[in-house]
Amino acid sequence: MKNELVLKNRLKVARAEKELSQGELAELVGVSRQTISSIETGQFCPTAKLALILCIALDKKFEELFYFD
Repeated sequence: MKNELVLKNRLKVARAEKELSQGELAELVGVSRQTISSIETGQFCPTAKLALILCIALDKKFEELFYFD
């Protein structure tokens, strides 16, 4: 069996703490609402650039939003 690292996130929780909708966060960071939804559900892994922009927008450190499982 192959050991694979899967990048998980706490984006939905962090977004809720800021009282932002997916659409509002998407507008802040310059992506579609569907992209935010896909990241939150683990269907899409953001680029390093987008991950860092999300961290800045949500006032979180990278390791507070993203982790390996």
